[in-house]
Amino acid sequence: MVKTLGITKAITNLNEVHNKFNLIQTSGLDFFTEWCENLPELSESEKAYLNRLKSRYLYYAADGAITEGTINIIMLSPLLELIGLCDPPFKIKSEELVKVEILNAGAEELILEGFIDALVVKNRFWVVLIESKRYGFSVMQALPQTLTYMMANPNREIPIFGLITNGEDYIFVKLNQQQKCYALSNKFTLSNPHQNEMYDVMRVMKQIISFFE
Repeated sequence: MVKTLGITKAITNLNEVHNKFNLIQTSGLDFFTEWCENLPELSESEKAYLNRLKSRYLYYAADGAITEGTINIIMLSPLLELIGLCDPPFKIKSEELVKVEILNAGAEELILEGFIDALVVKNRFWVVLIESKRYGFSVMQALPQTLTYMMANPNREIPIFGLITNGEDYIFVKLNQQQKCYALSNKFTLSNPHQNEMYDVMRVMKQIISFFE
């Protein structure tokens, strides 16, 4: 018997992800070094553009809630353009339908379906999966859904990376499907008044992308 459910309905918390996929979160420092070691430097023009993005976000946030669609337009799309992910050899896929199969202990087979907000691919390989949320939505609340999407990656032999953002906060995820484990980066936030942590976000993105070039 096959049962199909929407991912957002079937997965509501982190424990469900851990149980359904036998996943564990690792704190091993050597598992996810891509977000913190040997990061590439940014040019002055890149820094200037990222300063504009931070100022833009604060300008919109001063009015209160920002919709997910607006976050994608004013923050995420310009960032992907700046990094060069909209052009060859990469492609952006928006609202990509994914299906994840789960074989339960009994005879029932469960298929979870959902739409990835943005997926960066190179040829047949998933590079970065991006989940974007509205203003005020905690990025950690989106982790169960993001991990489920990442489990749909057809190329299980290589790790998959994810980025969760609500425009203000950014967290990177690394998942190794074969080892059944994942790890998180620090949270980068635009609420820091002393520095622009969008610099760090872009440096991590560049680092991840370099492994696929």
